[in-house]
Amino acid sequence: MQFLKLLFWCLIAFIAAVFTFGNWQWVTIRLFGNLVAEVNLPFLLALTFLIGFVPTWLYQRAMRWRLRQRLTAAERSLTDLRAATAAAAPAAPEDPAPGATS
Repeated sequence: MQFLKLLFWCLIAFIAAVFTFGNWQWVTIRLFGNLVAEVNLPFLLALTFLIGFVPTWLYQRAMRWRLRQRLTAAERSLTDLRAATAAAAPAAPEDPAPGATS
């Protein structure tokens, strides 16, 4: 399975390298005012991808952390309740052995 994962990432890297080599062009971007920026197309696409990906990834990580904290608190509360219930319950009387008479 590790081999397939490595093969997949190598394939993605190869495709990205071929795309970068084939599209190495300068793109003119007009910024606010009279500012003009010339950027390579692969860099512009990577920057655009990261602008969309990073906030979503950060939100997902924050939600996972929050849910993990809530789950830990709920498990701790459940453990405390079980311990309190076990301590508060009276001990059940022992049944005499079958066939024994007193």
